[in-house]
Amino acid sequence: LLSLFFSSLNFTSLNFTLSMAMATQLVSSYLLFCILFNVLGPILSTDETPKTFIIRIDSKAKPSVFPTHYHWYTSEFTTPLKILHTYDTVFHGFSATLSPSKAASLADHPSVLLVLPDRRRHLHTTRSPQFLGLRNQRGLWSDSDYGSDVIIGVFDTGIWPERRSFIDKNLGPVPARWKGVCETGVKFTTKNCNRKLIGARFFSKGHEAAARSAGPITGVNETVEFKSPRDADGHGTHTASTAAGRYVFRANMSGYAAGIAKGVAPKARLAVYKVCWKNSGCFDSDILAAFDASVVDGVDVISISIGGGDGISSPYYLDPIAIGSYGAVSRGVFVSSSAGNDGPNVMSVTNISPWLATVGAGTIDRNFPADVVLGNGRRLSGVSLYSGAPLSGKMFPLVYPGKTGVLSSSLCMENSLDANVVRGKIVICDRGSSPRVAKGLVVKKAGGVGMILANGISNGEGLVGDAHLLPACALGSGEGDAVKAYIASISNPTATIDFRGTVIGVKPAPVVASFSGRGPNGLNPEILKPDFIAPGVNILAAWTDTVGPTGLDSDGRKTEFNILSGTSMACPHVSGAAALLKSAHPDWSPAAIRSAMMTTASLNDNRNQPMMDEATGKPSTPYDFGAGHVNLDLAMDPGLVYDIANSDYTNYLCAIGYGPKVIQVITRSPVSCPVKKPLPENLNYPSIAALFSSVSKGPTKKSFIRTVTNVGSVTAVYRPKILAPKEVNVTVKPSKLVFTGTAKKRSFIVTVTADVNHLALGDSGAAFGSISWTDGKHLVRSPIVVTQLDQL
Repeated sequence: LLSLFFSSLNFTSLNFTLSMAMATQLVSSYLLFCILFNVLGPILSTDETPKTFIIRIDSKAKPSVFPTHYHWYTSEFTTPLKILHTYDTVFHGFSATLSPSKAASLADHPSVLLVLPDRRRHLHTTRSPQFLGLRNQRGLWSDSDYGSDVIIGVFDTGIWPERRSFIDKNLGPVPARWKGVCETGVKFTTKNCNRKLIGARFFSKGHEAAARSAGPITGVNETVEFKSPRDADGHGTHTASTAAGRYVFRANMSGYAAGIAKGVAPKARLAVYKVCWKNSGCFDSDILAAFDASVVDGVDVISISIGGGDGISSPYYLDPIAIGSYGAVSRGVFVSSSAGNDGPNVMSVTNISPWLATVGAGTIDRNFPADVVLGNGRRLSGVSLYSGAPLSGKMFPLVYPGKTGVLSSSLCMENSLDANVVRGKIVICDRGSSPRVAKGLVVKKAGGVGMILANGISNGEGLVGDAHLLPACALGSGEGDAVKAYIASISNPTATIDFRGTVIGVKPAPVVASFSGRGPNGLNPEILKPDFIAPGVNILAAWTDTVGPTGLDSDGRKTEFNILSGTSMACPHVSGAAALLKSAHPDWSPAAIRSAMMTTASLNDNRNQPMMDEATGKPSTPYDFGAGHVNLDLAMDPGLVYDIANSDYTNYLCAIGYGPKVIQVITRSPVSCPVKKPLPENLNYPSIAALFSSVSKGPTKKSFIRTVTNVGSVTAVYRPKILAPKEVNVTVKPSKLVFTGTAKKRSFIVTVTADVNHLALGDSGAAFGSISWTDGKHLVRSPIVVTQLDQL
């Protein structure tokens, strides 16, 4: 990306050196240019084809002559037939199909704060609750009554309501505060809702408007979809049951991961908001409508495993997920979001608003090993969820189509393989550019008997299991290279694949998944993202009846459960965790709940060693895992929490340079920024990021103000434990925090002193440490990140 950028600016003849931080800042600026180009492009386009636009209105500008905002919108801005959604809870305004010239004219209206083109988003595709530290009959599960009466709203592809995970046996009445509905549609009636699945809605108007613009399909494609909350994709059913599925005995996926399946909050109630459509993604206008509806309905937690999917994070005022989630959080609703699957690239984390809980993915101590056995006797370790007829040790010829140098053949893309070359053989396919399971289908159609899926350098050693349609095994980059070297060294290479079922007690675990979105935060590096990681690799959860476990149209298998990987799977673990904490502590704010999970998160794996990075095989850093791996056994009683009020968020938006009108786009209400501009690093976040200029001379100080609230024993004294980053000095004042019945909050100042000429920055371009407060019982830990960063 950098080389393309330099080439376009004719900088290639210059000789200069970029620091990691300078490169990060330059890429960030370039990506912001791309964002603005993508946002403004549809408005400035000469193409007059109607498109969907989201119009942010200053609600207080409504003339009193209009009885409702809708009357005002349809009278002054557009016609009723063109309006798709009106928003009046988390957002004020409407979405409508307009010509670009009409949208441009609306942008000049004095009551219009923002005109935003509708964009397509994408999904961030049994033992995991225990791996979060939950235990039967004690701890958070017991103290929260398994999340009973907390309502989790899941924004996804809908739900398959008949699954055992969603039965309502022994659940009490639907909470009286619930105001939602069970919306009916194709193959979905009010009888599909119960005391577990208490609400279901679907939002398709943005999706249908985009389909009309693209043609020839004019709406929901009912040959593959249900125009209702019913799930035709499987992703929504999987995430909903991960967050709050009931206990299900004899659960498995074709024999793999057999045991008892359960969600993180088994008694929590579910409200499903279908905003994503099979093969079509999820549109911002529909997502905003779901945010609006869910808050009015009365959800306590929102789980949204959706993101840009392009590795670019928009400014908050151009990001409807950031806008909608702020509206929810400001009303006390906890919002959990996925960090994206564009790792291990740096600055790949998405959903980075400071009011969101941003969740990366780690492994659990269960795996599905499969071995590639080469003709020379060498055994290479991989993974697979193949459940068909085994190869039973029979050796087959081995071929790598990529040795010809044709990229499509190396990737086993559609119609790229010569049947005469691969028939009757095991085929090596390189990972990337097409779904992993689709490559196996290409091999099968060409007559291959098996597939070895080889990672490239970008995926490293990160492996996920797939329910392949033919015998197949995924290998890491090093093992994949070994197979290719073997093929090159012999005239008649052979191999077989040995499938070894399910193994538990795997060490090390957790390991940061190679695909998990990584920091630094590309928008505002003063806020460390992701916040933490949770189980997101090879997760067993409920599945739809519409498609097989691969999701491919040609996969006719039926399965009650499926095993998936992605930050999509990590996000609902935290959604369920938030429901448990909300049930145990009803008075905690969303920020307090997130703080409890961050400050008690684990840094070590099940060997009691520092967590590793699956991509590199080296120790991972807070850019990979944030505050650590969620540990709910400790989060129930964190001792202290870092709380954040709505006014703190608005001050933060002032601090990063947003003006009152821009802030109003996010917050709905006009704000007045303080006369003295706040510092963004002083947002009361449970982490500290110290950014130093590379041109500073000698030791330089940065100070950070934080306030903690005592949620433990009424009287307590906490003292700091400091682990300073290498070559950095960290001090804290005061030297102890004394809490009493009348003094529940205490503030402190952390001072970080560094000489940029002597900073020991690692491969990630940063140095890491921590500050912890302890009273002898609790350990309240916050990561410290030190890096160089210059404003362009």
